[in-house]
This record gives sequence, C-alpha cells and structure tokens, in this order.
Amino acid sequence: MDRDGVIIENRENYVLSLKDVSIYPFTFQALASIRSSLYKIILITNQSAVGRGLLSLDEAQGINLRLVELIRLEGGRIDAVYMCPHAPSDVCSCRKPEPGLFFQAAEEMGIDLANSIMIGDALTDLLAAERAGIPKTALVMTGRGLEQSALPLPPGMKPFKVFDNLEDALKGMLCFGS
Repeated sequence: MDRDGVIIENRENYVLSLKDVSIYPFTFQALASIRSSLYKIILITNQSAVGRGLLSLDEAQGINLRLVELIRLEGGRIDAVYMCPHAPSDVCSCRKPEPGLFFQAAEEMGIDLANSIMIGDALTDLLAAERAGIPKTALVMTGRGLEQSALPLPPGMKPFKVFDNLEDALKGMLCFGS
C-alpha cells in the first residue's frame, strides 16, 4: 500500500518530520485487523522531498521507522517500507508509476506479485502496481483519491475498485469483516 493519503494524511508541503505525520483514525484498527494475514504488508512510497533537498534520506527513513513502530505498538503490522527518494525530474525506475520498488520488494521479500493487491490514493500507485503484474488494485478516497478519481484514466489502464478509506479497502479486497 501507499503511505501518504492511505495511512497518513497527505501534506501539501511534504512530511518533513514526525510532527508532520497525522495518522488517519482508522489506520491502527485497519492494520491490526490484518495482522495475522498471510499477505506481507508493505508500504511503497514516493518521497520526493528527499530528492528536492528538503530532508535527508536518514530523516525520511527515521519517519518511516517511527511510523512502523507506532503501528506495531497499536497491534498492527508493517513488514517493510520501500521508498523512492528521487525528485520527479530524476530518471529512476523506483518512482511510481514505475514498478521498480514492487520488483525489489518481490525479490527481497519473496512476494508473488500475481497474487498481491495494491491500495493507493493516486492513479500512479495503481499504474505502478499494474506494471508490476499486480492484478488487484484499489483507490481510496482519502488523500488525493477523490481528486484522482475525477481524472481521465490513462489509455489501457485496467479497472480498479474504489473505497472510502484503507479500512474499507482491506475489508473489500481481503473479504473479511462486515
């Protein structure tokens, strides 16, 4: 899943420190509800603030580590975080909509992408997953989701499901709960 706009609020001026992290109220319960899932739970996130020189790679990794720790303290689970630190103008294979981080996670974590799901708040999240061979994708209406849902779809983009938030997406995509 994506980080900003899915488990924490998007910030127009970037998440530059822990004080900028605002966790959605449903995040802890949603992630706790899938703690025992056989799925690996991975965050794949673009963090261009690093590439723009607004914070260091170490600072960005520290924010991610603390976020994972907070989720674990509340009974949830995140197995790994993969982050693209590049600016949009950089040519890289890891910045979504490119699928590089998905391939890296699959190799390092032993993930079968053909049996995976992706939850994001942007079409670029879903495109990256689609390009990596992930067949099930969901757009949440938190973060940029509402705005993104009004955009024309890129040619050839496969259908995806739409949910109000992460909790609803997990219930709908993993078919649990009421």
